[in-house]
Amino acid sequence: MEGTVQRITPYGAFIQIDDGPVGLIHVSQIDRNYVREVRDHLRENDRVQAKVVSIKDDGKIDLSIKALQEPERRPLRRGSDPEFEQKLRRFMRQSEERQVDYRRAIDHKRR
Repeated sequence: MEGTVQRITPYGAFIQIDDGPVGLIHVSQIDRNYVREVRDHLRENDRVQAKVVSIKDDGKIDLSIKALQEPERRPLRRGSDPEFEQKLRRFMRQSEERQVDYRRAIDHKRR
């Protein structure tokens, strides 16, 4: 949907949708990154495109700009990076060795 920013509040922005009703874009739905201040991203009378997330029983419309943004590309985890796997194995081995050394030192102090 496309609409115009009517009013900005600390918790979001009210958008007049072109074909009539007013919806709210909550501050958490403005951008994928953290939004501290709504006015840093939107101004009154700005034209915005937003996705309708839900329409509540009382007629309130929830909108999201974030839903239209490209999802972040995250690298695949385990098995996809041999260098990472090697570093992880080395870390685990060193960690186990440190724990063994620590336990020996504690046992020696107890005697």
